[in-house]
Amino acid sequence: MRSAATSDPGTGRSADHSVAQHPAQPPVRADGHRWKVLAAGVAANASFSAFFSGIPVTSVVLRTDYRLSNTELGLALGLLSLGVALGELPWGVLTDKLGDRKVLLAGLLGTIAALWLLIVTALPGQGGDTYVWLCAGLMLAGLLGGSVNGSSGRAIMAWFRDGERGLAMSIRQTAVPLGGGIGALLLPSLAAHAGFGAVYIALIAACAASVALTLVWLREPPAADAPVAAPAAPVTSQPALRSTVVWRLALATGLLCAPQVALISFGGIFLQERAHAGLLLISAALTTVQLGAAVCRIASGRWTDRRGERRAYLRGCALLSAALFALLGTLASVGAWGAAPLGIAIVAAGVAVSAWHGVAYTELAVMAGPAQIGTALGLGNSCVFGVFFLTAQAVPALLHRGGWGTVWLAVALVALAVYPLFPAPRKG
Repeated sequence: MRSAATSDPGTGRSADHSVAQHPAQPPVRADGHRWKVLAAGVAANASFSAFFSGIPVTSVVLRTDYRLSNTELGLALGLLSLGVALGELPWGVLTDKLGDRKVLLAGLLGTIAALWLLIVTALPGQGGDTYVWLCAGLMLAGLLGGSVNGSSGRAIMAWFRDGERGLAMSIRQTAVPLGGGIGALLLPSLAAHAGFGAVYIALIAACAASVALTLVWLREPPAADAPVAAPAAPVTSQPALRSTVVWRLALATGLLCAPQVALISFGGIFLQERAHAGLLLISAALTTVQLGAAVCRIASGRWTDRRGERRAYLRGCALLSAALFALLGTLASVGAWGAAPLGIAIVAAGVAVSAWHGVAYTELAVMAGPAQIGTALGLGNSCVFGVFFLTAQAVPALLHRGGWGTVWLAVALVALAVYPLFPAPRKG
């Protein structure tokens, strides 16, 4: 049963003030300021994504500098995902209770502290416990930094009308491949030439810039100017954590990320081992994946806002991802291919499996209702990053037993299994 407090459908703020207000902030017009709120959310997600997606792209250098096996590398990267998975739902619940601004600031500042911990304790060559501190620092940064997802999503859903939310959430989600693309472009070379200390300092600077934007721009929409939105579909009449459709959306969203994280975390090693690609080509391929995903996310948000077919789009993305990863697995299993065809296959599969996130989060938020957006997005992201952790552990085992073809075919099957999990399109 939903909370007894009534809520404004445009703002998601309840009459009993269960969502924190910011009365000290001067009044602003919703029609213009909402883009600044969106910009602050994009910056926060991009800075965290540069860390979360950028560190795995340094896997070749990370493995060499820290002298790790593939299993040790998978554990370290997996613990980063596990930290996010464990923190997402609690952060989401706190967002619904305390408001997005406080939670977002707490998470960004906590991420900065965790990165400083990595500099102090976990640089290569600092001693016998370096690997332990690396794992602990990555997990802590994930635990704290995961707050950006639910808090920024709630802010955007509060400021934008229903006919704009798919686009706005998709723009926010482009921050993930955008930040990841910047990380893929800069961090491997920075790690190789200046060391991981420089990598962590660069990420601290990005988080600090996001803190500044959050302080200046992020606030609750004024009641008089808040957008009035009629939901495109009925929302659940029960708590989000007891809703079957919310759980289906959250689980499907998480599982469809398995092929994505396999490609982001191990695609560089695949190109190096299978096609003898150099660091420049690896960075270029993975950067192209991130930038292509950013463009497709914006386009998909705009298209589904106009057509109102979010569920059909999500099912189509699951099928396309399954087909492209099956093709990649076939190429990896049959014949000797050069860097170019395998690089093209990596880019195509990576863009397809990264294009749908904003649409999925919009549908999840709409189904949960305005008073439970943070909780629903937290649940979805807990599923996402739980799958990230499990995938990072599974890939080395699959690689050891069956090679790269087995890895890509396995995640293709996961994508195919997601298709029936996404709810069927509504009739009429």
